[in-house]
Amino acid sequence: MPWNEVLVMTLRQEFTALASKPDSNVSALCRRFGISRKTGYKWLHRATDNDSMDDRSKRPKSSPAQTAHNIEALILDARLMHPEWGGRKLKRHLENLGHRNLPAASTITEILRRNDLLKLSSAESKPNWQRFEHEKPNDLWQIDFKGPLSIRQEQCHALTVLDDHSRFSLGVKITKRQSYEETRFHLSDIFRRYGLPDAMTMDNGTPWGNPYGRWTRFTLWLLDLDIAVSHSRPRHPQTQGKDERFHRTLKDELLNRNEFSDLAHLQRKCDEWRIQYNQLRPHCALNLDVPAAHYEISRREFKEQVPEYEYSSEHAVRIVNPNGRVKFKGKAYTVGEVFGQLKVGIRPTIEDGVYAVFYRHKQVGNIQLE
Repeated sequence: MPWNEVLVMTLRQEFTALASKPDSNVSALCRRFGISRKTGYKWLHRATDNDSMDDRSKRPKSSPAQTAHNIEALILDARLMHPEWGGRKLKRHLENLGHRNLPAASTITEILRRNDLLKLSSAESKPNWQRFEHEKPNDLWQIDFKGPLSIRQEQCHALTVLDDHSRFSLGVKITKRQSYEETRFHLSDIFRRYGLPDAMTMDNGTPWGNPYGRWTRFTLWLLDLDIAVSHSRPRHPQTQGKDERFHRTLKDELLNRNEFSDLAHLQRKCDEWRIQYNQLRPHCALNLDVPAAHYEISRREFKEQVPEYEYSSEHAVRIVNPNGRVKFKGKAYTVGEVFGQLKVGIRPTIEDGVYAVFYRHKQVGNIQLE
């Protein structure tokens, strides 16, 4: 897909950041980002040679004669650009832009206080809780909807996808409905660029959950792609804690600070902000690194056409009828309407008279003969 210009950073920075990592596959990245290898290597060489990018600071990297007044003005400018960031984030951000001889984070906080710009965000005002994260990028992605959002009397939702290990935002997609079709369309776009995760976790809402059972068309699609699926416990949003925190940041730094003319305008602003979040914003849980420093694309390629699954010889293969029932040993058993017209495999368990029902590699139910 072609690249669109964004104000804060561009996808060129995201491409070069990922391509610069050890053992990165530049050819695969070029294919994921929809550019030629020639173009990809051109931007990679420019980044390696430290050539200026559109959004790189025009301030000198260092100035021995710089006065305290100029340093304070630099800090205040950065704060006005990022009013939710505290002293630690601002210090790391300015260092990342090449500024040196900055005061301590506590001094920056005092400068903000003196200029009536101090507003502790919820993240900076609370103690650090013990955090759990998966060991590698793409071990687990969290997915959720933010919303509903009202834009000019039109309601929409923001589909967000976050890598658990790096907190890297893989996408913020504006949708009119929380439907299977729209969600699959946008997530396919993300899969094409970043590859497939090993597992995904989500709540029990539409389209990945329902009141009658957790298997939906969406979760079956993920199983088709060999992605493990897990759901948070009902009324326990902390299971999706990283994505919930991401939603608060999205609200504080973008949604509450801007007015949007229509959904297309909102999508453009989300694209711009996502690049800033990944490439510029220091993250407290990452020791003030940016998420892009901890993320690399998955080596698992997204396949547009999923090959048919072959059950082993120990399975009795059956096709589920449109009503969600399957015939086995002379009787009909309910598996679920979502499996209608699909093949399942049935095999005995260690318990007498009990058989396990599998869809592909995942057990989706039991049959008890008595």
